[in-house]
Amino acid sequence: MPSAALVPSRESGFADLAPRHIAVHPLTGHIGAEIEAPDLSRPLSPEVVDEIRAALLKWKVVFFRDQPLSHAEHVALASAFGAPTIGHPVFGFVEGYPQVYSIGRDRFATRHTGEPLIRPWTGWHTDVTAAVNPPAASILRGVTIPPYGGDTFWTNLAVAYDALSPTLRGFVDTLRGIHAFAPPEGQAGTADFKEKNRRRPLVSEHPLVRVIPETGERVLFVSPSFLKSITGLTPRESQQLLDLLFEHITRPEFTVRFRWRPGSIAFWDNRTTAHLAPRDIYSLDFDRQLYRITLKGDVPVGVDGRSSSLIEGEPLEAFTAGTA
Repeated sequence: MPSAALVPSRESGFADLAPRHIAVHPLTGHIGAEIEAPDLSRPLSPEVVDEIRAALLKWKVVFFRDQPLSHAEHVALASAFGAPTIGHPVFGFVEGYPQVYSIGRDRFATRHTGEPLIRPWTGWHTDVTAAVNPPAASILRGVTIPPYGGDTFWTNLAVAYDALSPTLRGFVDTLRGIHAFAPPEGQAGTADFKEKNRRRPLVSEHPLVRVIPETGERVLFVSPSFLKSITGLTPRESQQLLDLLFEHITRPEFTVRFRWRPGSIAFWDNRTTAHLAPRDIYSLDFDRQLYRITLKGDVPVGVDGRSSSLIEGEPLEAFTAGTA
């Protein structure tokens, strides 16, 4: 069974692996690359898997074009890189495919009521950081794509950390924060949302800066949609610092924007990125349907060597028959 971390299947030369079986085309100076790879619907060789992993560690999110997959092929692809979890710990999965989560245009319509407070970082998030072991990575495939609109953004949390002043880096290195599922600011949860969240609560305390074991990178592990407060600070201190950090990680120079097409796949390191789902699709009359699989992650570790702690709920485990 593959481990939770994005580790190589072979030991030598992984960090500086020069691809021979794929072609990697960077998209920006800090994040994102398109990969020309063999047919992803078929089993991949260990060499190809290692080269994709290496590109993922370097570029944080990698994209594939013209790779239409079935649900079963999507599961097989994800399983080559780690252990798929249940589709979503709170909101469920696609019938018949417990590892697959449906991301449709109107999926938020029945979750929340009221008007959210829109800020520059509204909607940005890292997947399921309310869990004590958030997913290591996510693999999202596009099926029904509008003719325009619906682009997704990712940001590099390692570069964002490095861009802080040394003084602020030293301070945030010492801090921890509470991550929880809750409605967006200014909105109330629907009865269905509240009931699902009551059945599967998720609340965890994570370091604001986590260390990536394979690379030693430090990343700002601040997920605007889930990080609610900083431990040990007053509410005003906490909110002011979070606002600063949320604004910082979404600076355009840290980001990449991806234009979807049918058969496109995005594969991102969930430990080192945050992403923004599109809001413009709600003003369009086009359908949009994507499907996501997440890979089991490890428990984050901070600069001081302390691990994250579970406050409520259960860790995200790899899917096995009977766990759905």
